[in-house]
Parts: sequence; structure tokens; C-alpha cells
Amino acid sequence: MNAAMLRTPLVAAVAVASFAMSGLASAQQSDIEQRLADLEARVAAAEARADAAEARAASVEESVDDGQERLDKVARQASGEEGFSFNAYARSGLLIGEDGNSAEGGPYVTPAGSVGGAVGRLGNEPDTYVETVLNYRQTYDNGAKALYRTMLADGVTTSNDWTADESSLNVRQVFVELSDLPSFTGAFENASIWAGKRFDRDNFDIHWLDSDIIFLAGTGGGIYDVQLADNWKANFSVYGRSYSEFPTEESEITGDTDNLTFTANNYFGNWQWMISGLSAADNDDRYNDVQTETQLVNDPSTNIVESQTTVTNLGERGADNGFHTMLAYHGDSFFGLGEGSFKAALLHGQGLGAEVKTIGGDGNLTEDATATRLGLYGTTYLAPKWRIAPAILAEVSEDRYAQGDKYSWATFNARLANEITSNFEMQYEASYQFMDLDAAGYKGRNNVDGGYSKFTVAPTFKPQVGGFWQRPEVRLFATFSDWDDDLNDYVSDDSFGEEGFTGSQWSFGVQTEVWF
Repeated sequence: MNAAMLRTPLVAAVAVASFAMSGLASAQQSDIEQRLADLEARVAAAEARADAAEARAASVEESVDDGQERLDKVARQASGEEGFSFNAYARSGLLIGEDGNSAEGGPYVTPAGSVGGAVGRLGNEPDTYVETVLNYRQTYDNGAKALYRTMLADGVTTSNDWTADESSLNVRQVFVELSDLPSFTGAFENASIWAGKRFDRDNFDIHWLDSDIIFLAGTGGGIYDVQLADNWKANFSVYGRSYSEFPTEESEITGDTDNLTFTANNYFGNWQWMISGLSAADNDDRYNDVQTETQLVNDPSTNIVESQTTVTNLGERGADNGFHTMLAYHGDSFFGLGEGSFKAALLHGQGLGAEVKTIGGDGNLTEDATATRLGLYGTTYLAPKWRIAPAILAEVSEDRYAQGDKYSWATFNARLANEITSNFEMQYEASYQFMDLDAAGYKGRNNVDGGYSKFTVAPTFKPQVGGFWQRPEVRLFATFSDWDDDLNDYVSDDSFGEEGFTGSQWSFGVQTEVWF
């Protein structure tokens, strides 16, 4: 067999082997590519599943956040921090004299009441009075908060169910207050701003006398809680009040003006120092006690009888500016003697500021008017079931409405309560007021001095006893009041001196009082 013959089968074998190897490699390559394709598919599917899981997790987290936000909103609404809320104060009851007829009464029933001298109110209120406060609070995405408030009030003394003819329904507050504003920084970081018609946020009172210690109100604007130092916060405001239809030199003509009260209210821990300036343009055109005389005059030329009015007294001119200040302390104990609380305030005013309680509320004050008032009260428990709330309110004012007039009065009051069961207590109130009033002939008032005293016993039912601020209450009461005869001659149109109301009076009644 020659070499050529040997090479042919060898070549063929090599060719066959090469072809086989080539087929095997091709098969292996195809298998690898398939596996890679399958792997890529599985990776893509895994990525898709991961993306879907992440999306579901994000959705769940968003749902949780939304749910928490809804829960937080519900909680804020339930607490009154957001959404609509309703608050109220009301009192209503009968005050019947020993003769079976409606009795005179009220915290300002005495002659000193004409210049702010209040006495104890328990068993001494013949009216129905109601305040309805509607609030809407909103919190925004940036954290800012807004409060809108409307307050309606009405008061009547009739016992009838339909009192439209006597109603004095009034919108007493309409304002918006903004707080937690993120753009406010530095001293204004925690400040809130407001505008509208409102009662100042920081007014405070002696509840048992139904007398504010300070009452700043009207229409205007301001800012609260400016942090001027570590222990110094201040409020700044301007309030407008209107004096309308006052007599001028020509008695037939009336005028009107507005008073503006600019106030800085400063807080240093428990101390408060308030200072105000007042201005009422053209109020010095006012004559606050114009007296006229009308006569019938016959004109001989026409033989017609006509009435002719002449001015006999113009009184004093009204002030067109004023000054007011108050120094107060808000205590967190009962005068340092035990648990409880107390408040004390010394107020002084001149000109238009001489109405020291309702700042800017009296346009008849003369430019020389001065007034100084002290307010003081506290609350504490004398024993586990006995609590007491004493109060003092006193004032001296001069040249108030006429040159040389002087009004001095002081009220001492104490409310005592004995908690008998979980929803019944006996309440007692004793009140005494001394007054020395020299009106210098203003509006026909006579000079009087003397004392007024009142004592009330009031069985009281309530849902739960404990502290002086638990309401509502339903009370029965019996009240004895007496005063010096001289006080009946102060003026002809006040309660004292009314027929059958001249002292040594018993009165009885029932009353409810509620706030929330």
C-alpha cells in the first residue's frame, strides 16, 4: 500500500473528526448561549420582582404615612387643635324678691356700679346671658397654623321664652390668628399675629364679681409672644373703639370719633407690666353733661307759639388722649401660704386711660381724670372638702366726669364651698362694699356714702365636684342684702331707691351656669 493510499483514509478520518469536533463545539456554544439567555431572563425577572417589591414597600410605607397622618389629624381634631370646635359660656335663672316679683340685682347693682364697683354675683343675677364661640383651626403642610373665631352673645332680663324685642344679640368677636409661621425667626420664631375684632387673649378677671381686672377689646391687630430676652416676652397691639353721637357745643349737633389704644404687654416670669397710650381725635369737642331748658315762645308777629331750647350747662369737655398702665403678678400658690393660686394687679390711668378696666371704653372722661384700682383674689382648699376664694376690688378716681368729683369704693368678697358628695356641695358667699361718691353734680347724681352687704346660701348640684372651675352647676339660693339708707338718694334712675327695694331685702331663686 503506497503512501498516497494511506493519506486518503487519514485525511478522511481527520476530516470526519474535525467535523465532529466542529459540531460538538457548535452544540456547546449554542447551549452556553441558551443558558446565558435563560440567566439574563431570570435576572430580569428577579429585577422586575425586586422593583415590584420595592414599589409595594413604598406603597405600604406611603399608606402607613397617610394612615398616621390621618390618625394625627383625627387626634388634633379630637383635641380641638384642628378642625371645628365649639365653646360657650351661659347663665340663666330666676331672681325673685320676697314680695313674689322679680327683684333688682346684678354685680353692678349698687351706686358704685356706675363707676365699675362690682359686688358678689352668687344669688344676685336676674339675667339670661349667653356667649357662643365658633372656632376653626387648620394646620398646613409647612407647619403653619391658622385660627378663625366668631363669637355671638346675647343678654336679657326678661323671663319670657321669646325675647326678640329685648334682645341685644351681638357679634363680639371676628378675627384670624396665624401662628407657627416657618418664615418667622429670631425673636419672632414663636410669635403669632392676628387682625379683626376680638377680646385680647390675656384678659383676666375676678369671676366671683363678674368683673375683669383688665379687659382690652375692640377691632384692630397685633402680635403675641415676641421673645425679647430669655425671660421677657411681649405682646403688641392696636385696638380701635368708637365713641358715637356725643353732644357738642350746639346741643342739636352730635359728633363721633374713634379711640385708638396702643398697648405693649410685657411678661417677666410671673410678673406682667402693661402700658398703653390712647388717642381719640376730636373727642375734646364732646361735652359730657349737656343740660338744656325748653320754653314755649310766642312770636307776636305771627301769633305762633314755638318751642325754644337753650343750653344751661355744657359740662366738661372730653379728653382726646390718655395713658394707662398695670403691674400684675400671677401666683402659682395661695399667696405663698399653701397650694392654690392668686392674682394681684395695680392699675392706674389718666385722661381716657382713667377707665382702668375696659381700656378706651369711656369717652366721657375728662382730660384731668385719674383713677387707681387694686384687684386681688386667690383660691385654695382650707380642708379636703372645704375651699375658699377671697377677693378684693377697690378704686379711687378724681375729676372723672366733672372737675372736683371723687369716687371711692372698695369691695370685699369671699366664696366658700363645702363638697358634700361627688355631685353636691353647699356654696356660701359674703360680700361687702363701702362707697363714698361725690359726683359734683354730674348727671344729677347726689353725693352719698355708706355700705352695702350681701350674704347668699346656695345648695349646688354638678356632675362632679372639685375646685371652683367645675361646670355646669344648677343652684338654688337664698340671698339677704342690706345697705345704708343714704345710698337710695344717689340718683333717681338706678336700682337703689326703687319702690320696694330700699334695703333689708330677701331674694330667692334658681340658676344654672355653664362653660366649656
